[in-house]
Amino acid sequence: MSSTQPRPVYVIGAGPGGLAVAAALRARGVRAVVVEKSDGVGASWRGHYARLHLHTTRRLSALPGLAIPRRFGRWVSRDDVVRYLEKYAEFHELELVTGVEVTRIERAPAVAGAGDDAGDGGGAAAGEGPGWLLHASGGRVLAGRAVVVATGFNHTPRLPDWPGRDTYTGALAHAAAYRDPKPYEGRDVLVVGAGNTGAEIAVDLAEGGAARVRLAVRTAPHIVRRSTAGWPAQRTGILVRRLPVRLVDRLGALTEKVSVPDLTAYGLPRPESGLYSRVRQGAIPVQDVGLIAAVRAGTVEPVAAVEAFDGAEVVLADGSRITPDAVVAATGYRRGLEGLIGHLDVLDERGRPLAHGRRTPAQAPGLYFTGFTNPISGMFREMALDAEKIAKALARRLGVRAEARRAAAHLPDTGLRPVDPPA
Repeated sequence: MSSTQPRPVYVIGAGPGGLAVAAALRARGVRAVVVEKSDGVGASWRGHYARLHLHTTRRLSALPGLAIPRRFGRWVSRDDVVRYLEKYAEFHELELVTGVEVTRIERAPAVAGAGDDAGDGGGAAAGEGPGWLLHASGGRVLAGRAVVVATGFNHTPRLPDWPGRDTYTGALAHAAAYRDPKPYEGRDVLVVGAGNTGAEIAVDLAEGGAARVRLAVRTAPHIVRRSTAGWPAQRTGILVRRLPVRLVDRLGALTEKVSVPDLTAYGLPRPESGLYSRVRQGAIPVQDVGLIAAVRAGTVEPVAAVEAFDGAEVVLADGSRITPDAVVAATGYRRGLEGLIGHLDVLDERGRPLAHGRRTPAQAPGLYFTGFTNPISGMFREMALDAEKIAKALARRLGVRAEARRAAAHLPDTGLRPVDPPA
């Protein structure tokens, strides 16, 4: 038993961000326990629609310490992402506790000796402070030295409260519930939202036998080719993300004119605002995985945004009314952090953490966040980079010495029973 680590660091969420941080912490001799409310790793990926592939390349999407297998191909499928995450947890021998939901995080009360050096085996490590208490399902209260919140960017489905929504007589579902086009064969379907999810589901429906597919668009998206002459859009995103916004906007406009046909005649005009300006506002470009061809072929029809429902009808922003059999709302997600940490004053007006990555809020030292941005350079890549930065910052904060790495496999019990690593 290591005398230098009386309490673990708790990582909330066993998605790619949480697993990456746990592995990076373990490599630095910091004990990390991943707490996951579902019954396995990668729960959100297991629930995505079957067609989904990473829009970022295999090589640029690996998490720290383990490459994604070459056999998974350049654009990794949903199922292979899940396989990779399972293997990742096993390979790094991560402490993983499933079926336990953390519902509230709060500062632990100060105790005598907090801030003392941990070398004598008593108190908290230098700079550690009193730590954190995690209130979890089953009446559990867990004491941690620090907490990393990695519950995911797409946590809680957001369904707009459209006027008359409850009167709609067709089938209405959020995109989070969409799996494949089979239930929609032969039906007239309206997809609401022209982000990556909405665009891909619309194409999936058109190719999967829906009788008619319309795509409701409030703000025309920027569309980019996933790859041009073998050069992935992600690499361009990595190269330009530090450049001035206006310069990237101009470069983006030139690239779109050359690589993406003008779809104005089909109801999908070029955006008025610049590509990177939109990214800074939170709108990632749509990577084309068939939308351009589908729009030009007429199998996906862009229409105006949804304004209201009226019985069997959907009222659009241009005043027209349509009567689809079903509506799939690709209207985004909320972070869902208010109940967990809303009382700590660490969220902005949109419910996103004020600090991210290696930075920790001034009013909540020892509380870290990963996976709550949607960068143009690729979310997996940025979570991998964040994991290393968080681990380095936490190891320094907790005063973990180099010799602790050799003792990382012999650490005290959390009071929870970890599950066996997945095969």
